[in-house]
Amino acid sequence: MSSMASKSIHGIIWSAVERFSLQGVQFFIGIILARLLSPSDFGMIGMLSIFLGVSQTFIDCGFSSALIRQKDVTEEDYGTTFLINLTISIFAFTILFFAAPFVAEFYNMPELQSVMRAVSITLIINALYAVHKVKLTRKVDFKTQSKASFCAAIISGIFGICLAYKGFGVWSLVYQSICNSTLNLILMTILLKWHPSISFSKKSFHTLFGFGSKLLIASIISSIYSNLYNIVIGKQYSASNLGYYTRADHLGNFPSQNIAGILYRVTFPILSQLQDDSERLRAIYIKYLQITCFAVFPLMLGLAALAKPLIIILLGEKWLPSVILLQILCFGLMFDPICNINLNLLYVKGRSDLVLKLEIIKKTIAVTILISSLSFGLTGLCIGRAIYGVVATLLNMTYTKSFINLSIWGQAKLIFPALILSLLMAACSFSITLLDIASPIQLGIGIISGMMLYLITAKAFKMSALEYIWGLAKSKLFKKSPS
Repeated sequence: MSSMASKSIHGIIWSAVERFSLQGVQFFIGIILARLLSPSDFGMIGMLSIFLGVSQTFIDCGFSSALIRQKDVTEEDYGTTFLINLTISIFAFTILFFAAPFVAEFYNMPELQSVMRAVSITLIINALYAVHKVKLTRKVDFKTQSKASFCAAIISGIFGICLAYKGFGVWSLVYQSICNSTLNLILMTILLKWHPSISFSKKSFHTLFGFGSKLLIASIISSIYSNLYNIVIGKQYSASNLGYYTRADHLGNFPSQNIAGILYRVTFPILSQLQDDSERLRAIYIKYLQITCFAVFPLMLGLAALAKPLIIILLGEKWLPSVILLQILCFGLMFDPICNINLNLLYVKGRSDLVLKLEIIKKTIAVTILISSLSFGLTGLCIGRAIYGVVATLLNMTYTKSFINLSIWGQAKLIFPALILSLLMAACSFSITLLDIASPIQLGIGIISGMMLYLITAKAFKMSALEYIWGLAKSKLFKKSPS
């Protein structure tokens, strides 16, 4: 096995451990909290997500991506990024602190003022270890990140559950978030055994900002849009309705965004090393695309098919309004990892200008869809978001096809096999939920039958992704290179 393949596999494994151990813990902690708290408690946090999300994006300034892409990074680069992040985080916290009364008035919820001021503290804490994460990502070292984030998630999760059990309500979520950020800072500093230099370099700033500034604007636009639904639903409907939506969005994002995050963090530094080798870049892109579709499509469509028994078992019947929202969102979220892989190509080629242009076009279309679907209620909003997921994927493919000499149709043909088999599997699993049997039995039979059908048909049709994954598995088990 080549050193590049070995590094990629090792990175994917530990990135998967870090993401799924962290998100897995947070997922199950979220389930417990959902049983202890009300939908309106989660809705209140959802109302603030756009302010926190945009602030966090603004704090980074696109410097993280610039540092990861840059071939040679100095301590001055790290120190400059650290000082910029910290300065902007303090500025962002100050703005949110004084804006809190106006936000509370906008939603007509006075209690939001103190909640917003408290949770905004995490912006400063996160900025203190952001460069640590960049340094580890450059080395494709997700093992260290896994240790820190996993321990922080468990301790802060238990803390949040105890507070919720004691009747702290929405404040259990606030204190859990602050505790998690603080523990990540402490553990990351101890495990990495590195401190950024307190130095600012104008040269480093201009170099990093030249690439990162366009990504910053693109990221802010994306962050605003991704949280725009929370503002619309929170203002147009109620905190409870927003709670139903955020739970559905959280469940749908769990498999999709985690796999997308794993691939982004691993492929970006690795593809950056191949930015001048077009043939190898194209070959690796095709392989990543096939493997991503093979893994994500059945997960997302299976989740849509088994949404009802899953929500009843995990969250309880009080969350049943989230079922239809989750089913619809899954059809749009399943394409997010593909979008990320396409954007990676623009990043590694240094075309942050195209990333910005593409983001403006996509979000103009997205907002148009959002406005058009407002009169159709929560279900209509989710349908509109799912439609946008398909549109965004096609637009990304349009902009990246010239860099890999692969047309949209050529990319689509790589996607179709996994999509067709996943739809067949989802139909099989969904049919199980129509039977008059207990929810746990529906879920168990649906998962097993769907998984068996998918793997058997994939093997029968000799899907290249399955053969490659199996080859990698054998190479790791028997220490031989895959054919």
